Amino acid sequence: MINKNRRTLYTLEFKRPSDRNEDFLRVKEDEANEQRKSIIEALKTAAPEWTFGQMNFVAGRCGVVVEDDFFNKLEKLNIQAGKKDKILLAHMQRICEAHDTVMRSYYQQVQGHKK
Repeated sequence: MINKNRRTLYTLEFKRPSDRNEDFLRVKEDEANEQRKSIIEALKTAAPEWTFGQMNFVAGRCGVVVEDDFFNKLEKLNIQAGKKDKILLAHMQRICEAHDTVMRSYYQQVQGHKK
């Protein structure tokens, strides 16, 4: 997300944990930040007058979204208050659709192997 007026750029990443770790939010945040650390550092070196950062949106294994974390990130991105609920709703819908796709694929594979 780029804001030319404020000279800020945030790389956005959407993550899902593959385990049942109750501390999934912190674990995935740390993982994503480490993965993109070199990119952010290179951007800072190339354009020191800009502010660069990583913004990670993490959905839990069963589609759980920590709303406070989600809304805090939207606030940091200067998203208008009236749009935040719509964005969360659209995000949750995409998570459910992705989960449905994974489950359908799994059942097709399981049923296909039984034949």
